[in-house]
Amino acid sequence: MDLEQFTQSIPDYAKDVRINLGTVLRQTELSEKQAWSTALACAVACRNGRLVEAIESEAVKHLDEAGVGAAKTAAAVMGMTNIYYRFRHLTSNEKYSSMPARLRMQTIRTHGGDPLEFELCCLAVSAINGCAACVNSHEQELRAKGIGEESILAAVRIAAVIHAASAF
Repeated sequence: MDLEQFTQSIPDYAKDVRINLGTVLRQTELSEKQAWSTALACAVACRNGRLVEAIESEAVKHLDEAGVGAAKTAAAVMGMTNIYYRFRHLTSNEKYSSMPARLRMQTIRTHGGDPLEFELCCLAVSAINGCAACVNSHEQELRAKGIGEESILAAVRIAAVIHAASAF
């Protein structure tokens, strides 16, 4: 299934999701590569096979193999770390904060893709997974690398719409 077919399969009661799916992927605050890597990472994070297939069928037109791999890597590693750090943030037991994570996270540094695109993917997936600590960390890292708030919000809009579309 391609992206157009997937988009048209979204029911009328979710017309806003259908329309937004087309528009968020053309936001001028992000490059095409940034938008498509973020969309792919978010689709993988949402675990809807049809949506992943649809997004990936278009993303490969805009991303090289390393970019596709990095987007998927961001979804995978954030799927693990977001749960861990969300737990540490939610619990009132301060001892957990002083204990090592003991989770392998090497792919954060060895993904092979563009570092800014990877950070945008990590931020967007962390927003989907509801990890305040990771959202804050990745948002700060993006701003430190010169990415403005408008671009950051554009990535989060992609996350919001992809997450909503994953219900279909």
